Amino acid sequence: MANPKDILLDDDFDLLIVDGDFVIGDSTVQNEKLLLLLNEGEIKQYPDATVGAGRYKDDEGPSALLQKISEKFVGDGMKVNKVAVENGKIVTNAIYK
Repeated sequence: MANPKDILLDDDFDLLIVDGDFVIGDSTVQNEKLLLLLNEGEIKQYPDATVGAGRYKDDEGPSALLQKISEKFVGDGMKVNKVAVENGKIVTNAIYK
């Protein structure tokens, strides 16, 4: 599958509008961010699709979070090449199949 095209959001997750029009483009990174940040149940049609990364902030280590990220990315149709924590940041490398 080619990279998905969708209406893009800005850094605040508001619709990205340029010259009065919605911006359409590759939404892979946007989809990854949304899957990571949204809590389970926040997408009505797919209540189990998201990670809810904020729930893991008090965990002793990142292993459960990294496993959940990989699981949800695969569930969204991605091939996951890398999911890790580096220098305190989540690093992903995943593409849509």
